[in-house]
Amino acid sequence: MDKKIIVGISIGDLNGIGAEIILKTFADPRMFDFCTPVLFASQKAIQFLKKHLSLTTQTQKIESLDRLVDKKLNIINLWDESFNFDFGKETKEAGKYAILSLKSATEALKDKKIDALLTAPINKANIQSEDFAFPGHTNFLAKELKGNALMFMVSDELKVGLLTDHVAVKDVASEITPELIKEKITTINESLKKDFRISKPKIAVLGINPHSGDNGIIGKEDDEVLKPAIESLYNNKVMVFGPYAADSFFGSNNYKKFDAIIASYHDQGLIPFKTLTFGNGVNYTAGLSEVRTSPDHGTAYEIAGKGIADASSFTEALFSAIAIVKNRKEYAVLTHDVLKKRKKI
Repeated sequence: MDKKIIVGISIGDLNGIGAEIILKTFADPRMFDFCTPVLFASQKAIQFLKKHLSLTTQTQKIESLDRLVDKKLNIINLWDESFNFDFGKETKEAGKYAILSLKSATEALKDKKIDALLTAPINKANIQSEDFAFPGHTNFLAKELKGNALMFMVSDELKVGLLTDHVAVKDVASEITPELIKEKITTINESLKKDFRISKPKIAVLGINPHSGDNGIIGKEDDEVLKPAIESLYNNKVMVFGPYAADSFFGSNNYKKFDAIIASYHDQGLIPFKTLTFGNGVNYTAGLSEVRTSPDHGTAYEIAGKGIADASSFTEALFSAIAIVKNRKEYAVLTHDVLKKRKKI
């Protein structure tokens, strides 16, 4: 339990703020007391950025993950050619290297060479190619890792999961089925126990339609799909409640009564989450066999290369990854063979 966690980091979009917030986080040498970080990127690109941003982060190029150096940001060199930085611009070249980094880091995670994956922000447009047709990290990791991936936005004060994530609003209602509801809520319930040490989680579910359908006046999905699934889960000892009208749920502070909130679609959950926690929130992919976190913001092209990016959310994502790895190990120990029979003498 006391072994230092190895955190693998994907570089994200080099024309965004990802590399800047990585370098800023590890510019504080105290961060190396908590983990051994390894960045999947290019030595040339990182050296350019350090000089451009006037950062003194201690880095070390390594040839393999068997040669990690303590007290430094290790860099696995994935390419030798120079990258043409064009800060704030969406380029195919940046997308190519973002995916190369992500795939390499994910392979290391699958091979148990790293304990957790921390992803810097990518651009969902320039990553698309013939061999990468995913709308984002969550969908890619769902394919690569075992489990039921779920976007889970977390902070100390608020945790929000989604029934549907990168789905067009017009398709939300048809995407939400009894099977999906049970899968996502079960995933959140297990994650709260295993990853966040909450023994008896209380979960609230937000309605699909305004005012949760107003008894069928605005829509029937809440009465015919959501409520029966919630009732079934509750009867199976999952402490889940709802559906609640989303418009007043956060403003009334009702969310403080629950350990997690399940939103029906992306903006219903992420707008209040980012409003209440921006800068301190973390995007965690719950339900997978391995641990992956990310900051709660995007590439921030508008400030890229200017040296003014705030690394707070990235730092929170780092600490969350470390904590979840440790919590999972502790949970595994506590729940292993709890009913094992003693041998007869």
